[in-house]
Amino acid sequence: MSDYYGVIGFLLIAGGFSWLVDHSPFSKHTLSRAMDVHRRRWMEGMANRQVRIMDSQIIAGLQNGIAFFASTALLGIGAAFTLITALDPVMSAVQDVPFLDASSRLQWEVMSLGLLVIYAYAFFKFGWAYRLVNYSAMLLGATPDTGRDAAASEDILAAARRAGAMNVVAGRQFNRGLRTLFMSIGYLAWIGGPAAQILVTLAVAAILIYRQFASPALAALKAGDTPARG
Repeated sequence: MSDYYGVIGFLLIAGGFSWLVDHSPFSKHTLSRAMDVHRRRWMEGMANRQVRIMDSQIIAGLQNGIAFFASTALLGIGAAFTLITALDPVMSAVQDVPFLDASSRLQWEVMSLGLLVIYAYAFFKFGWAYRLVNYSAMLLGATPDTGRDAAASEDILAAARRAGAMNVVAGRQFNRGLRTLFMSIGYLAWIGGPAAQILVTLAVAAILIYRQFASPALAALKAGDTPARG
């Protein structure tokens, strides 16, 4: 059981971080929630534009980004399958590296299966996010034209808000998939032992917490200033 302390720690840290940024009272102060506001404002602004080519191009850019990460998750699934079916040479190579943990074959199989589950979960999130962005594009197209020099009516604004709400849901699904890929770095550290897995996962979580709560990107959204560093 002691061999799996790292996995237990990983699950607790990853689950705790997800609760913090998605469901805790502090979640309303995150970068993701701040961007949700601007997603809605974007669609409300779209309702007042007669020409919406720019909005369509932004949607296409979002789709391309999600598709890239979905493909990355698929590559991760393939790599995990390869690891499961070729454990012997991998374990032999690890035994020759002093600072890596030469665990039992059963533990390697369990850990490799866990890696497969992580990448599969990320793929499902990205796949659903891609579909939701498609829905957002459809709702954008279904938003009536305001007409030349006319302000958006309540019906048009309601249609735009539906598109904005769908875009927010898509963004949250994408964020969860991306978070899973980041957290998989911590999971991969099991090859160095349970302590390494917990420490690396904590480091990844700390970086993500900084980005969500204290990054220059969040400061830029709040103050309108260009961040000095990335």
